[in-house]
Amino acid sequence: MEAAPRTFAPLGEAPQRCSAVLFGTTPLLLDSGQVVSDVRVAYHTYGTPSRDAVLVLHALTGDSAVHQWWPGLFGAGQALDSGRDFIVCSNVLGGCTGTSGPAELGTDELSLRDMVCLQRELLRHLGVERVSVVGGSMGGMQAYAWLNTFPDLVNKAVIIGAPARHSPWATGLNTAARSAILAAPGGAGLQVARQIAMLSYRSPQSFAQTQAGPSSRRAGQAAISTYLEYQGQKLADRFCERSYLALTNAMDRFQLTNAELNLMQTRTLVVGISSDQLYPAWEVREQAGRLRNAIYWELESPHGHDAFLMDASALDEQVKAFLEG
Repeated sequence: MEAAPRTFAPLGEAPQRCSAVLFGTTPLLLDSGQVVSDVRVAYHTYGTPSRDAVLVLHALTGDSAVHQWWPGLFGAGQALDSGRDFIVCSNVLGGCTGTSGPAELGTDELSLRDMVCLQRELLRHLGVERVSVVGGSMGGMQAYAWLNTFPDLVNKAVIIGAPARHSPWATGLNTAARSAILAAPGGAGLQVARQIAMLSYRSPQSFAQTQAGPSSRRAGQAAISTYLEYQGQKLADRFCERSYLALTNAMDRFQLTNAELNLMQTRTLVVGISSDQLYPAWEVREQAGRLRNAIYWELESPHGHDAFLMDASALDEQVKAFLEG
């Protein structure tokens, strides 16, 4: 099957999710050695199509609708301005909001490089020749994968709250989350996995500010307890547990070496988060120091890893200035 015709939202209309089927003629060779064809990808585009674009890379449970989940950076006069740049965001390979997932692909063994190869083919489909990549968390890890896999195609990179390799701490948290899913399949385990993740996404200071005291949701319960239950149920209602297993495994296997980092020459902005418990600022800063042409900046926030979403407005000026160059 060949790719469907390129689709763009008409100017002035609300962005709509589009889809394409890629690798119909030439299959995609995954890092696992498996070959897949007719891979479906869901994506959003914003602005006027161009040979140069800004590619936004989403986090673990995100999707292609960047205008919805990153309003602090997205909009007129902001870092992600569709009046200035052609912006593309796609759901990752193995995801569950329109892109081929593990069941459709016939494998749970995926890599971040596999995700980047699908994004590269989508950009080719859209007529894009060069990109600036912007991503936070798993999206930032994908940005590192872009710099490692397709360095000649990247104008600039913005990496926010993300490591170049998963630490034992981050891998251990993902292992516990996957164990919960495998122990209680059918949704209950995914709820617990999300609760484990939420504890790593925030910080003690953040929860002290936002979830102290009794719950407003249920009498006699602590606010933090019902908050975690709510977050777990919300994810279980919209996300596929098989995707969660595949994507977290891909993150854990992402292990760029110092030698690979030293070869990267693309101009890069790396952002650490002062209170990040998942990817501590010292770790992000140290790995950024291995790059040949990187600027490190630290976001001061009490909200931990999720500050790249919760305090995105504080990021906006830095990212906008960097992209405008």
